[in-house]
Amino acid sequence: MTPIPKAMTIAGSDSGGGAGIQADLKTFAALGVYGTSALTAVTAQNTIGVTAVHEVPTNIIAAQIDAVFTDIGADAVKTGMLASSSIIECVASELRRHAIPWLVVDPVMVAKSGDPLLWEDAVDTLRTWLVPLASVVTPNIPEAETLTGMKITSDAEVRRAAEDIVAMGANAVVVKGGHREGPAADLFYDGSLFQEFSAPRIDTPNTHGTGCTFASAIAAGLARGMSVLDAVGLAKEYVTEAIRRSLPVGAGHGPLNHFYKLWE
Repeated sequence: MTPIPKAMTIAGSDSGGGAGIQADLKTFAALGVYGTSALTAVTAQNTIGVTAVHEVPTNIIAAQIDAVFTDIGADAVKTGMLASSSIIECVASELRRHAIPWLVVDPVMVAKSGDPLLWEDAVDTLRTWLVPLASVVTPNIPEAETLTGMKITSDAEVRRAAEDIVAMGANAVVVKGGHREGPAADLFYDGSLFQEFSAPRIDTPNTHGTGCTFASAIAAGLARGMSVLDAVGLAKEYVTEAIRRSLPVGAGHGPLNHFYKLWE
């Protein structure tokens, strides 16, 4: 039998099912990849907001990662909510130890509702411990501003931020344009090539979990053997259609429709 591609998510749980490891595992499954997970935090969360966060002890996080890699393995790993400096250091150490082939870092800092998911003092740890391990980093505009310390309001500033993040040690970056006006344009940069991935902006409040889904779709593409550029292209197409067919769930920002191909 042909081995199935495998991808692992190291992230927080969303009790509402729209973001976090729930969105990641749905994305992996929808794109033909076997998904595994290491839980970093439990959140009490719905489409309106985050009401509680409980961080998982680092020894349990390390044990989850080790359990998966010593048996199942992973062709690609995606990180999401890591919450604290100690968790980031733990995850980075485990990823180095297991020499993972592809790493997609989604530098999750704030939930769609505006609630913080990364402690302020952990930003520098993320920048120095995890970004240098990344095959691809996928910040939105506010996250790119936090990582680089610059204000981003123009195309030139998006490019400069992308250059700064690659200079931190990442192999590539996709600065997502969802927070800017006009088309939903994401900028890829790998140290030599700039490539824009653009799609029409879809007028819907149901965008909860978009960032998690995008990064997981890239990881799925890499696990399937795609080039980084092709994996980003796959992710852009998948997320765009999942937003277009998003689900009217809850009173706030509803989730994407991860299984739109199956739920015709």
